[in-house]
Amino acid sequence: MALSRGARLILTFVLAAALVSMLGLAAALLVAGRGPTVERDSVLWLRLPPALAERSPDDLVGQFFGGRETVGSIVAALRKAKADERIAAVVLVPSVQPGLWGKVQEIRDAVLDFRESDKPIVAYLEFGQGQAYYLATACDEIFLTPSSPLNLVGVASYELFLRGAFDKVGIEADMLAAGDYKTASNLYTETTFTPEHREMAASLNRDFFEQLVDGIADGREMDPAVVRAIIDEGPFLPQDALRRGLIDAVVYEDQLLDGLPIPRNAGVVDFARYRQVRPAGVGIGGGPSLGVVFTEGTINFGASGAAVTGGRTVGSETWIRALREARDDPGIAAIILRIDSPGGVAVAADIMWREVVLARARKPVIASMSDLAASGGYYIAAPAHAIVAQPGTLTGSIGAFGGKFVLGGALDRFGVNVEAVSDGAQADLFSPATPFSDGARLALQRQLDATYERFLQIVAEGRGMTRDEVHAVAQGRVWTGRQAKARGLVDELGGLRRAVELAKEQAGIDPEREVTLVPFPRRRSVWEQLQQSVSLASAAAWLTSPAVREAAALLGPTELLVSGAPLLLLPRPAAR
Repeated sequence: MALSRGARLILTFVLAAALVSMLGLAAALLVAGRGPTVERDSVLWLRLPPALAERSPDDLVGQFFGGRETVGSIVAALRKAKADERIAAVVLVPSVQPGLWGKVQEIRDAVLDFRESDKPIVAYLEFGQGQAYYLATACDEIFLTPSSPLNLVGVASYELFLRGAFDKVGIEADMLAAGDYKTASNLYTETTFTPEHREMAASLNRDFFEQLVDGIADGREMDPAVVRAIIDEGPFLPQDALRRGLIDAVVYEDQLLDGLPIPRNAGVVDFARYRQVRPAGVGIGGGPSLGVVFTEGTINFGASGAAVTGGRTVGSETWIRALREARDDPGIAAIILRIDSPGGVAVAADIMWREVVLARARKPVIASMSDLAASGGYYIAAPAHAIVAQPGTLTGSIGAFGGKFVLGGALDRFGVNVEAVSDGAQADLFSPATPFSDGARLALQRQLDATYERFLQIVAEGRGMTRDEVHAVAQGRVWTGRQAKARGLVDELGGLRRAVELAKEQAGIDPEREVTLVPFPRRRSVWEQLQQSVSLASAAAWLTSPAVREAAALLGPTELLVSGAPLLLLPRPAAR
């Protein structure tokens, strides 16, 4: 049978992507075999991309269109440079685009660790934004472009509410929740903050502001009260920032190296080249193996992959297979759950939780939290022997919600009529045309309450707390990592490095001994990628513009809500 034109285009794209992937793999193997040449007295130029993933994508479309930089590769480059005698200094160029705080703090910790080498590391701000400046304060010196202001003005967060727009077009978000602070559905059901929502948002924002102040005070050796007063006077012109001691010089990029204590003719090696340096070449790596199971994206059933609304999905089937492989591998001494997830489908999270319990009975399990480890993301972390989070990690959100979008009013406006034929009193429970009946609302609320009670039990058992102690800090409330530690939901503050230290301790490995981190799921073969990853959904997720993906993300939970399953999902995190 002849293929349609559309099918031929898709097949051509698949074959082209496969060819590019294989060529890229061959090139990578060739480069890895010989490694890049790094001259003595080189300066590592470390420019951070605007968005960092936990792990580079291994689907064909993701490899073709996605970036390879990860928070781990940045940290690894700094660690290698610390031990590499050929590297004389590092220039860190933070991204001008703000994000969440966990990954920024992971890199900031790596900068502070690099400074123990007594090699200079300086920050070059092409545009002085607050979060970029926060990262820069970990460096020895801060340089600012002459034409850029320093927009050090504090911390603000913004919440979007779509209820007014929904009312105009005839869409009703019929939602229920377990937990007064479970505000994930407020985006669709409210026109402004509820009292609990505002209280939580203000608490998070205040803690992020205090972390910003503390970081600047430590890095620039100022009193925190002085930093707060300075922030209230911002933003600053470059010379004003220089006078106040916020930066060390105003220079262009070509002038930057002149003031560093390095040989005059020092060469520059960029991150793209230096990331190919094998750790063994600088005395790093080897030793016992620790498995790192990546949990990046929204939790759902099935296979992991790209989400149509942008980002990644954590498929319970893929994730469980990876955890079992790490658990059953006799060469893996301990397991680290690296989590960057806002949660997702409650049942999928519970199935994954069970596998963590089974793994914990065999090997030490440590949870390491990145930007997000909330709701379902926290659920799967609860059984770990220890939980490590950055001070700015968004975590907790112990609660549940569910519901549906009722489109009957909107369809009526366009002359669309929906007629149903059903058997069973509640067969049309999730009808897109009509709201829940009173009986259906009671039944759904019972499900959500049972899910919430299960969540409390899971956390109580994992954290050694009572149900009521967990309930007091739950009800869907989101905490920063620092707040969560004060409330017993997190054991220690730090990043992946601290999680590795705890895993070595639990596994009886000498603290001074190097270990090898083995990622799970293992990278897939080209054939597996062709079978599992190349789809119109995957292509759409990677090929649409950031603006389109951001707009689509506003309705992200819709793809989860249609199943009717209770959700353990974080409220949509606002840019900060």
